[in-house]
Amino acid sequence: MILIVDSGSTKTDWIALDNNGDELFSTQTLGLNPQMLSNEILNERIKNNFDIYKNRNSVEKLFFYGAGCGVESTQNRILKVFKSIFTKSDFDIKEDTYAAVYSAVDEGIPSIVNIIGTGSNCSYYDGKNVIQKVDSLGYVLMDYASGNYYGKYLIRAYYFNKMPEILRDEFAKNYDLTPNTIKNKLYREENPNTYLASFARFLIENKSNEYFKEIIFKGLERFINYQILQYDDFSSVDIHYVGSIAFYLQDEITRIGKKYNLKTGRFIKRPIEGLVEYHKRNIIK
Repeated sequence: MILIVDSGSTKTDWIALDNNGDELFSTQTLGLNPQMLSNEILNERIKNNFDIYKNRNSVEKLFFYGAGCGVESTQNRILKVFKSIFTKSDFDIKEDTYAAVYSAVDEGIPSIVNIIGTGSNCSYYDGKNVIQKVDSLGYVLMDYASGNYYGKYLIRAYYFNKMPEILRDEFAKNYDLTPNTIKNKLYREENPNTYLASFARFLIENKSNEYFKEIIFKGLERFINYQILQYDDFSSVDIHYVGSIAFYLQDEITRIGKKYNLKTGRFIKRPIEGLVEYHKRNIIK
């Protein structure tokens, strides 16, 4: 059995294939970001899934593409967890950027691939290799236009009384915005980035509002300026977007892309299907 796994900070998609490339099962767990979670929580999230745990001894190869796996230390952490569960398997661990590239690009065609979901990043695919000009420093300092970026923006606007009153009242009806709750979620509990990203739903549901339009475009402009424009040929290659925030903001991204002379390409909400097809073509033979 082969397991192909695509993990963001919020959720993880798993698809199991036999050696002929036929699907055995698919399932989902919570996110498995080793930068944000303890080994205990990572273990728990995997073992609590019936399909995964039941088939753990049948797995011969596990391909994992995960948020927070861009450096050796976090790769080793998630590898240690996997080895304790899938004791008969070999492992191939890469950051989630590779999943985005493999699912979005036409092989051999230079492209820029962006992830805009709970977090955000930008990569250049030169036809063979994946290149990043900016090392990610995580949700506190970076992640422009992501779910957690917009979540932080909304909470600040609410507390600094900058949000229009009608939106402020509606926002308070949808979320527990008491100071103790917010501080506990941010400074005491696991996954503060995912918690922040949960507020982005309110922004997307009300994106036609002029106040929110301004916030959305401000975040997208920052992402373009700080990420996409780093690459010399940004205006000549297709630019693809992967992740739920990008998927729900397709019109806004396309519109602002025209302002910067960008060639907007594909929008992919969940890269797992394209990732499986990539493995069938290139890995499973």
